[in-house]
Amino acid sequence: MSAGSGVGARIGSGPVAAEGCERLSLNQITTKGWSLEEAVRGCATAGIPAIGLWRDKVAETGLGRAARLCRDAGLTVSSLCRGGFLTAGDESARRAAFADNLAAIEEAAELGTDTLVLVVGGLPSGSRDLVGARRQVADMIAELAPHAGDFGVRLAIEPLHPMFCADRAVVSTLGQALDLAEPHPADRVGVVVDSYHVWWDPELATQLTRAGEGGRIASYQVCDWTLPLPADALLGRGHVGDGHIDFGWLTDRVTEAGYRGWIEVELFNETVWSTPGDRTLATLKERHRAHIVRR
Repeated sequence: MSAGSGVGARIGSGPVAAEGCERLSLNQITTKGWSLEEAVRGCATAGIPAIGLWRDKVAETGLGRAARLCRDAGLTVSSLCRGGFLTAGDESARRAAFADNLAAIEEAAELGTDTLVLVVGGLPSGSRDLVGARRQVADMIAELAPHAGDFGVRLAIEPLHPMFCADRAVVSTLGQALDLAEPHPADRVGVVVDSYHVWWDPELATQLTRAGEGGRIASYQVCDWTLPLPADALLGRGHVGDGHIDFGWLTDRVTEAGYRGWIEVELFNETVWSTPGDRTLATLKERHRAHIVRR
């Protein structure tokens, strides 16, 4: 298999999945109110065979215990979120960011995932130097990639919608993410295809083909673009099928690009967060079957 085919994700190695949900993964932020232990138990009960973990929840639980909980439940850890925030205003901040990302690489390896999601960071405080910030990202990835390779972890660069360019990610398109990834081996640096962030891009089909040819797709994350956007646009993600994204078209393009890995549902949404977790998981499965699997 190619580096982008999900070989490290071990599809089918977890508990018996609910029908049609063999590739479904819960990104842990979707059930924000749950502890890691509750999320693991919820996935196992619902027949969702994988989970994408967040570092803050892992830290609350303890790294070793988090790994054991997932392993004992038979869940695959599809990804760890997040590393990144690589743009720094001074050398001290740069060193701190580098050290934090080294720690994240080691955590991912301990948890048994080969995918560390990178949200690369926005402009340093007080800066308007977008070109310089992007150069910092490229330089830092070049430093981190060999360490990731040593631990069998791939840095997965996630482009974010342009509205987050100033504060969260100076990488806004899949093409930009691939430009950063391609100087490095595909098993060390890949990209995240997040429907919320890339669906609008007129170059998306071309860039997905490019990503597939290079074996660069490390993760496919899904949620919908719903309107109106809330005051905090970060929380504007809806359940698959509630908004404007054509998931049939997008999933077909990702599949044609050779990706066979986990499909993570990642929702930042206050209404979803206030919904009982078991009900949210039921909705995830229903929408996955209806809009992602389809056939």
